[in-house]
Amino acid sequence: MLNRRDFLRTTGTALAATSLGATSFSAAAAGKRKLKKAIMIGTVGIKAPVLELFQAIKTAGFDGVEANSHMNQDEVLKARDETGLEIPSVCCNTHWGKPVSDPDAAVRAAGLEGLKQSLRDGKRYGASSVLFVPAVVKKEVSYADAYRRSQEEIRRALPLAEELGVKIALENVWNQFLLSPLEAARYVDEFNSPWVGWHFDVGNILKFGFPEQWIRILNKRIIKIHLKEYSAKRGFDVEFLKGDDDWPSVMKALDEIGYTGWAIAEQGGADSLEGLKKLAGEIDRILES
Repeated sequence: MLNRRDFLRTTGTALAATSLGATSFSAAAAGKRKLKKAIMIGTVGIKAPVLELFQAIKTAGFDGVEANSHMNQDEVLKARDETGLEIPSVCCNTHWGKPVSDPDAAVRAAGLEGLKQSLRDGKRYGASSVLFVPAVVKKEVSYADAYRRSQEEIRRALPLAEELGVKIALENVWNQFLLSPLEAARYVDEFNSPWVGWHFDVGNILKFGFPEQWIRILNKRIIKIHLKEYSAKRGFDVEFLKGDDDWPSVMKALDEIGYTGWAIAEQGGADSLEGLKKLAGEIDRILES
């Protein structure tokens, strides 16, 4: 754990780097963002085999797919190879049902194994990171216990992450945990490992703050981003560009930190080929904002 002095030094350095990044930001960078667009497969509502899903996603204009863990690897690889889509990220499908912050050691062990399987899936698919929700705070799971337990379990997965060359990207969700960007940065830094970073979800954070501020503080810790719309009045039941996300400010912040990775949609509306095409077009407008 970092002490107070180390924490202030760490965050001060990050903020200083952010400030330097802002100064070097140029209009040319904004005009030509090196971002590829993907979609989270769990949000695609088309009822079809994996290959047909990939074909629809490709036809709609996406560059990649965020797969779920524990899928049939051979089916996913065949779909990837036949369509040419990339798989930049794998979403762990056990982190909610079997969180590594749970009081029960057996549940934590199952959650850790779920994370490890995600890393193995990611390696086989060529993904550079896995999306992992680190902890869930509840009335019966204190914040302090969730913090300690989750770090202990994630540390147990770091040797495998390093061996496979796949990073663990922690996501901010409505799990009552890591509610400020400074704390999120500290949590990542305490691992003291290049194999842990952040999977930043733009829409999720609007309930707690301003995405562009989180982006500047998390800075190079951000490995992947999720694009998601949110409305204070309608929640997540809102189309891209019709909610409260300030996309120009978000894009400017990503430019300032030099983010050149993937923009992955986790957004409703992908229930048909037409819906996928609509989302792809909206993402293009977001990335150009």
